[in-house]
Amino acid sequence: MITTVVFDLDGTLLDRDTSLIRFVQDQYDRLLLHDAAVDREVYVRRFVELDRRGYVWKDQVYRQLIEEFALPLPWDTLLTDYISEFHQHCVGFPNLYAALDSLKGKGIKLGLISNGYGEFQYNNIKGLGIEPYFDIIAISEWEGLRKPDPRIFANTLSRLKSKAEESIYVGDHPDNDVTASRRIGMKGIWKRDPYYDPDFAKDGEITDLLEIMNYLQN
Repeated sequence: MITTVVFDLDGTLLDRDTSLIRFVQDQYDRLLLHDAAVDREVYVRRFVELDRRGYVWKDQVYRQLIEEFALPLPWDTLLTDYISEFHQHCVGFPNLYAALDSLKGKGIKLGLISNGYGEFQYNNIKGLGIEPYFDIIAISEWEGLRKPDPRIFANTLSRLKSKAEESIYVGDHPDNDVTASRRIGMKGIWKRDPYYDPDFAKDGEITDLLEIMNYLQN
């Protein structure tokens, strides 16, 4: 019997690709980046390329964009705006709230583990409006540990008073999420992402978040 479900954030609950595009388009318009000699969609596409799905911090992204497009603002101004405004554009995947409501309705304990900067990621969680669903939220900067370190999973389960064999972890990254959680005895469920090769060991996979309900009795 499953008593606990722990989620990743980016790419699992937060549709980061859509959120990022919405933010970059808005930042371009708000900060008059059209004064630079760069088309809006060209700028957005290049930002997404340099961002590398969130694995490159934005100071480097903005420095490169300024070099390429002669933007009219310094990189630190753009970075500060990113940190303060990104959460306004956060979009969840379909059935995010329905899935969390269903899990809570069954008395399932909920946790969230995310790599990233503490305040930034926490603001994104609040931007989605999902903070109240979770019994534990663990963000790598605040924990002093990053996935795939097994200790961040073990520490979260300890705080939840949950056993690994009664817990599911749901994430989009094959190594950081699925393999790492399985290493401590959790059931690792993959939130499918076409960016990754699907041929790896896992305990199940979902496309829609509501599909997690199918694994509660396993």
